[in-house]
Amino acid sequence: MRYMRIVAGVMLSLAATVALAHAHLKKAVPADGGVVSTAPATVVLSFSEPAHLTACWIQKADGPKQKITGLPTAASPDITVPLPQLEPGTYVLSWNVVGDDTHVVPGQIHFTVSGTPAQH
Repeated sequence: MRYMRIVAGVMLSLAATVALAHAHLKKAVPADGGVVSTAPATVVLSFSEPAHLTACWIQKADGPKQKITGLPTAASPDITVPLPQLEPGTYVLSWNVVGDDTHVVPGQIHFTVSGTPAQH
């Protein structure tokens, strides 16, 4: 019985280590769930480790997803994502990143633009 507890403990430790190895979002500007009065021209995503953004989309409310182009090509812990001109409304920014462990990790943030569009 003691042997099984030791094996279970080791397995849980390994699982926790693997889960922590992925690049995960630490901070976003605008913040997840945030409300901004002026539409941002960019979103800054800060990850737990250098990450490479492989794909990114933005979607307004229930509208179609729009693929974002012109993404940075270098891996970095802080990634600036260029946005198209945004009208007032609620948005979802979703992405895929690859970290040092080579696993693709999806993510998303939600934010609301309450005021004027950004000037590009």
